[in-house]
Amino acid sequence: MEKVSVFLADWQVLFREGIHFTLSGEEDLEVIGEATNNEEALNFIETNPPRVAILNADRSESSGIRITRRIKQNLPSVSVILIMDSYDEEQLFSAVKCGASACLIKDIDPDDLVNIIRKVAQGASPVSEALLKPGLASRVLDEFEDFSLISKEVDNLLASLSPREGEVLHHIADGNSIEKVAQTLGINEEAIRHHLGLILTKLVSNEHNREVIEAAQSHLPSIISRARPGKPAVEYITKDEFVAFKQSITERLKSFMGELT
Repeated sequence: MEKVSVFLADWQVLFREGIHFTLSGEEDLEVIGEATNNEEALNFIETNPPRVAILNADRSESSGIRITRRIKQNLPSVSVILIMDSYDEEQLFSAVKCGASACLIKDIDPDDLVNIIRKVAQGASPVSEALLKPGLASRVLDEFEDFSLISKEVDNLLASLSPREGEVLHHIADGNSIEKVAQTLGINEEAIRHHLGLILTKLVSNEHNREVIEAAQSHLPSIISRARPGKPAVEYITKDEFVAFKQSITERLKSFMGELT
């Protein structure tokens, strides 16, 4: 039986060693490395990708959120579990958007952690359960409103919510339980969770694409300003500008390769 490789990174030695001790008693799990901070973790993971990486979701420059984005962009097969020192809704929301498979608090029961590691190793995303929180569901709805405004300027390249997905989020944002939402919409709880999984996939994809657009626009002279009512102005490029930018990069690369040969 092939073991699930796990990498651990956390500033707290006792917590990290506690996880290592717990996993050492599981025949199907294997810790292949440890680090005291996320920067060290990234260096290891990029060289020796584990199946599951457990990182601390701290707020430092090398936060688990930032590192997770990079891991998921370059090594999508690595599932990331983020650990919060204590519950923080802002960190949880960031974890939902960055592509983490799960976001947990340090007081989690060891057996529950083991079960979650196995689930994410098989491709599950328990973090989607966070969308059942009314506050987070409301923030996700706001995010997709932002995405719709951006998408109009880039030829609708960003994903939008389906009518059913919007209904699910609106009912949750209003404070309804999953049981109540299922009853109201005439579907079962499994269908609700399926919709939440689709919403999560779209949210993570759109967040990544927004970062690409914002990074690209900083290199272009022509900018279009767009803003939601009551929010600071944000600048985005048009599709034609983005295509022109990509073409210029391609031409530069060809020129560079020609010089090498």
